Amino acid sequence: MPDPLSSERAHLAASRAALRAMREDVQALDIRDVTANWVNAAVLSSQIEERIKALADLSHTPLFFGRLDYLHTTQEGQSFYIGRRHVHDADGDPMVVDWRAPVSQPFYRASKKDPQDVALRRRFGYTGGELTAYEDEHLSDPAEAEKASRLLQAEIERPRVGPMRDIVATIQPEQDEIVRSGLSGSVCVQGGPGTGKTAVGLHRVAYLLYAHRERLARTGTLVIGPNRSFLHYIEQVLPALGELEVKQATVDDLVAHVEVRGTDDAAAAVVKGDARMAEVLRRAVRSHVTPPTEPLMVVRGSRRWRVPAYELEEIVAELLDRDIRYGAAREALPQRIAHAVLVRMEQAGEAPDDRVQDAVARNAAVKAVVRAVWPAVDPAKLVLRLLSDADFLAEHARGLLDEDERKAILWTRPPRSVRSAKWSAADAVLIDEAADLVERTPSLGHVVLDEAQDLSPMQYRAVGRRCSTGSATVLGDLAQGTTPWATASWAEALAHLGKPDAVVEELTAGFRVPREVIAYASRLLPHMSPGLAEVRSVRESPGSLEIVACPAKELAASVVAACRASLRHEGSIGLIAADARIAVLEEALREAGLPWLSPGEETTAASRLTLVPASLAKGLEYDYVVLDEPAAVVDGEPDERTGLRRLYVALTRAVSGLTVVHAAPLPRQLT
Repeated sequence: MPDPLSSERAHLAASRAALRAMREDVQALDIRDVTANWVNAAVLSSQIEERIKALADLSHTPLFFGRLDYLHTTQEGQSFYIGRRHVHDADGDPMVVDWRAPVSQPFYRASKKDPQDVALRRRFGYTGGELTAYEDEHLSDPAEAEKASRLLQAEIERPRVGPMRDIVATIQPEQDEIVRSGLSGSVCVQGGPGTGKTAVGLHRVAYLLYAHRERLARTGTLVIGPNRSFLHYIEQVLPALGELEVKQATVDDLVAHVEVRGTDDAAAAVVKGDARMAEVLRRAVRSHVTPPTEPLMVVRGSRRWRVPAYELEEIVAELLDRDIRYGAAREALPQRIAHAVLVRMEQAGEAPDDRVQDAVARNAAVKAVVRAVWPAVDPAKLVLRLLSDADFLAEHARGLLDEDERKAILWTRPPRSVRSAKWSAADAVLIDEAADLVERTPSLGHVVLDEAQDLSPMQYRAVGRRCSTGSATVLGDLAQGTTPWATASWAEALAHLGKPDAVVEELTAGFRVPREVIAYASRLLPHMSPGLAEVRSVRESPGSLEIVACPAKELAASVVAACRASLRHEGSIGLIAADARIAVLEEALREAGLPWLSPGEETTAASRLTLVPASLAKGLEYDYVVLDEPAAVVDGEPDERTGLRRLYVALTRAVSGLTVVHAAPLPRQLT
């Protein structure tokens, strides 16, 4: 009987050879005589280049990670190898099936209770790209007890060096349900640390692109993250799954109408981020419309056509009542006026057509009326006036903002122009709102919004405009909200996003953070987010949590010693500290001769230690974490609740081990 491991290795080698042949077939395509012109040739060449990239065989990425042997149905007696992409042989028969295909779904969802017609599920283990182990589950054999997968556990715990990896080999049933949910509906995933919500969101994008490729190719997809460091960390997940076209951005990137050079204090930022500002802006935009008081006289040849002021006023009032966008109404106004003139022409016995109406709409007198009644609005200039002119702001914020709130957002020294203004990030969001009131923001087919709990209502509106006719996947954890305007409930957030009917799913099973570490961090939950379910980790790792107390004068040295101890293990190391402590730790690491990276820089085998300000730790993960002075993390925030949430984030970045080093007393909520 042949050795199963040798047979599987042979299939892996044959599959890699088949993938090379697929790539070579594309490279050999001759398009010189199949295109009508150079434009078509350029487009086709670009598509071929993208196809060649997608067919790349990544040596460090296993081509397949599982196998399904079916019992009955249309797949009776067949075996399917499940991998990151489809591979076929010269006859077109599948050698590896894409993990997103329907036939692959039982790999993630089949169980002893519901085998889904699967006789055998086989998982493969790899070392350095080489297939070294396999593990079988006989789902249809009642005599075999259900057991935890050793290879699955090993894959989850595999050391993390470099950017975030995909979890395609370890997706759990509750995660798979979210990944494969339909394109038409929006989904909100509430998940504590280590539940895989970010990975679920990224794999959902990959699945949707597989299932609805033509539609999303037209409408586009976008992944939105909290900062550049986070986007750099996750940027390789989708390419590893064969998806090269998904764009990534921060909210600040979306609303980059002006250069952001200023900052707001917390009070101003909260008011500017409040949803009431949308109505203030709407009123301010519409205030530019001035009802006409004079009749219009249009001269065409030897004839003069008069439109009385009351009729012009009716046209303007009708456009205002329709509440369409300011710019669209401004474009419609000259055509409405021209139509009124054409009615008079017809009454006089003429027979004007559409060309005459267009000519009247372009008449100088009509243009003059449009400029006077419905002038063009520059969104940045409008926001500049709102934040500079107390009377203008008071007029349009009446009944919405009180005097203290208006004072909080008014500039004490108004800038002279848009160019000289020191705009803040919140100001840019206001300009984006105003811009949408003037001209509709184009919508994408699907948007993934990660770390959503930290967005303001106005930021949610900015994201919602980008998927107004599409769907969204919202990812976050209410317990990790660390901004003064952090989301209080997902129902409220989804309403601001424009997706009130989105389904809210909760992930409570933790796969990344060891049980000892998440239990320690969860002591903070009742004090900062009462009512939220505690994450229950499936991984027990004795010795994964260590608390080190030391004298204040030895704090830096103790932190360095903890980093050295962590570096003895395989994998990435994150040294997380309050932002105010970063300079002190940089000096200590420099004196100790320990090189370090900044968040977003890729770890390598030679450089595995990253120094992370607590404000940038969200969404990142490291095999081992050294946390410097928890009390300083809490004290670095404007209030205790936000400080505890920041500490909760810092405590839950570790995959294998956490060392907490402190000189000051630990926060009472931890003890």
